[in-house]
Amino acid sequence: MKETLPAVKVENVSVLFNLNKEKIDNLKEYFIKLVTRKLHYTEFWALTDVSFEIMPGERLGVLGFNGAGKSTLLKVVAGVLKPTKGSVKVNGVIAPMLELGAGFDMNYTGRENIYLYGATMGYSRKFIDSKIDEIIEFSELQEFMNVPVKNYSSGMRARLGFSIATAVCPEVLILDEVLSVGDAKFKKKSEAKIKSMFDKGVTVIFVSHNTDQVRRLCTKAILIEKGKITASGTAKDVCDIYDEKVNKKK
Repeated sequence: MKETLPAVKVENVSVLFNLNKEKIDNLKEYFIKLVTRKLHYTEFWALTDVSFEIMPGERLGVLGFNGAGKSTLLKVVAGVLKPTKGSVKVNGVIAPMLELGAGFDMNYTGRENIYLYGATMGYSRKFIDSKIDEIIEFSELQEFMNVPVKNYSSGMRARLGFSIATAVCPEVLILDEVLSVGDAKFKKKSEAKIKSMFDKGVTVIFVSHNTDQVRRLCTKAILIEKGKITASGTAKDVCDIYDEKVNKKK
C-alpha cells in the first residue's frame, strides 16, 4: 500500500533578519559603511525551530498577534523566503494569496493586469483567455476593466487579485487574511468560493485574526508567539487559547 505523503512538511524552520541599527539615507553611504565594515546590525529571529505537517485535504489555521511571524511563515512555505535553518517540502501545485494585487502595474488597465498578474502566477495566456470572463464577473469590476489600476481603490485591487488567484484550483492554497477583502457581500462570496475549493480536497494554510472563521473553515490550528509555536491541536482548542490571550490583553 502506497504511503500518503504530507502535502506540506515544515521541519525545524528558523528565519533570521539582520536589522540595520542606524539610519542610512542613500546607497553610496550604505556601500561605504559596508566596505569599511561600519555597517552594524541587530539580529532578529522572526521564526525559531518551527515544525508541523499538513496531510492532503487538511486545513490549518495559523493564529498569532501582529509581529508573531505568521506572514514570514507563509512566505517560507510559498518559497518567497528561504529559511535560515530547516526545510520545507510541498507536494503539489501551490497558490499563495499573500498580498493580493501587489504584482499589478498601476499604469495598466484592469484587463491588462489580469494577464500580467496571471503570468506572475504561472498561468498561460491561453488559460487566462479561457478564464477572463469568469474572473471579470467574479470581481464585479466590469465597468472598470479599461481603467488604469492606479485609479482603483485598494479594495478594488484586492478583489481583482482574489478573482485571478482563485481562477484555478491548486493542491495547496495559502491564504493570508484574504477573506477580509471587499464589502460584506463580496466577503460572503469570497468565502463561498474558498469553500468550493475545499470541497475539491485542496490543502489549506489560513492566517486570520478572526477565530470564528478559523473554527468554521479549518480542521486544525497552530498558535505562533514571538516566532515559536506555543499551541497546536484542533481548530476549536487553539482558537479557545488564542481568544483567552486576546481577552487578557484587553
